[in-house]
Amino acid sequence: MTAGNSASRSTATVLADDLVESLAGRRDPEAAAAAAVADATPSGAQAEAQVVPLAARSPAEEADPLDPELVDPAAVPDAPAPAAQPADAPGPGRRPRRRERRGPSLREQRRLRTREAIVDAAAALFVERGFDHVSVMEIAQRAGVVEKTVFNHFPVKEGLVFEADPPIRAALLDAVRRRPAGESVAAAAGGFVVAAVSQLGSPAAAEGMTEMARVIRGSRTLQAREREILGTLTDTLAEQITLETRAAAGELEPWLAANAVMGLYSSLLELARDRVLAGASGPELVAMLRTRGQRGLALLQFGLAGYAKRR
Repeated sequence: MTAGNSASRSTATVLADDLVESLAGRRDPEAAAAAAVADATPSGAQAEAQVVPLAARSPAEEADPLDPELVDPAAVPDAPAPAAQPADAPGPGRRPRRRERRGPSLREQRRLRTREAIVDAAAALFVERGFDHVSVMEIAQRAGVVEKTVFNHFPVKEGLVFEADPPIRAALLDAVRRRPAGESVAAAAGGFVVAAVSQLGSPAAAEGMTEMARVIRGSRTLQAREREILGTLTDTLAEQITLETRAAAGELEPWLAANAVMGLYSSLLELARDRVLAGASGPELVAMLRTRGQRGLALLQFGLAGYAKRR
């Protein structure tokens, strides 16, 4: 959980996006995953996020306005001076420029800096003392804000670790939807999982992975939240399979297929955590995770290879 990088796009998000792109173009997903991790800037605690997403937030949370009165001015850097008004600024006979062309407002920049300070403070405290032994008040004090400001950004404490809408959800569904004719849903989803989880052993992800493994395994609260996230991912995948196969209500096959894939996912994740906590990382760990994942996928495919093939 290295402080100072939480505002950057996480290694995990880059990996998920590039895996989706690779599957869309039918390139080798494992090669794309390795390239994505190598090119991405690691963001400490977020390095594990493609499998157990961290620190990014839901749209509802992003929309929460920040009350400037709740922030300690000394804790937030001064915003840059506004640029001169452009020639095509709104006025009589002129159309307003689009918001994305102007860039974030000064209020939004200040809000993002405050959010980054909160995430960095929480990350450091969780690593030092464990999730369950850190209060929101202590996080606020470390970040230089009041407690209400933390809740404005993160309504629940677990939101400082796990995001509400994991990036892997959209990436996994996209891998399933883009699979070619003749490929089963288990092959598409399982192949995506193996390619993604195997990269948790890379040097770019290892430090953040190790820190977060200790934090999560040291907290029953976080373990329960992680099980909820995995359950939601399983339900989402099962619903996609049900939609594709037009399965009738009560049919078990979509749920069995989804649970098999997510069982592989969960098992590989725990294996990766075990290994990084034992000090392993680098190409050998990546290769081991990939080999174990492919063996598991082969077993899964043996029973599900003919189910839900794209026609």
